[in-house]
Amino acid sequence: MFPVPILCYNGVMALCSNYTGWVVRRGHAGTGAQFLIKMIEYTDSVEEITTEMLIGFFEGWKKPHTPQAHLRILQQSDHIVLAIDREKNSVVGFITALTDEVQSAFIPLVEVLPDYRGQQIGSELVSRMLKKLEGIPAIDLTCDPDVQKFYAQFGMIPSVGMCIRNY
Repeated sequence: MFPVPILCYNGVMALCSNYTGWVVRRGHAGTGAQFLIKMIEYTDSVEEITTEMLIGFFEGWKKPHTPQAHLRILQQSDHIVLAIDREKNSVVGFITALTDEVQSAFIPLVEVLPDYRGQQIGSELVSRMLKKLEGIPAIDLTCDPDVQKFYAQFGMIPSVGMCIRNY
């Protein structure tokens, strides 16, 4: 990792050497509100991840996974990338992949917590995963039509497929 300059509300530059990304949330213009800097760390390891860090995912699912099941999913995936808010000690986004490392890879899960959406975390997760899967000729991801435009920015194209969903 390398130092990342962060611009604070008063124009003072600060350096951070142990984080690879950031999210800036601002107060309303003219209110004198300070900038709130959220440091987001990206990792591909589950070694330090606990179930307490995995609260709030699987939003809108009929049968959402428990944090315990979520941790097992992360542990048993071939590749993962996690976005962590170290200030809150919480995972705020993740992506998983299953692959044979030769011909095919499947990205079954990509999710960012609602409070962190719209801040490029999902884009960073997908970019990092695609880099991990570089050289694999067939990478598949199933998504709803309303998010196809998001995945198209990474060179993905719509496809037709079949599936079984028991949830």
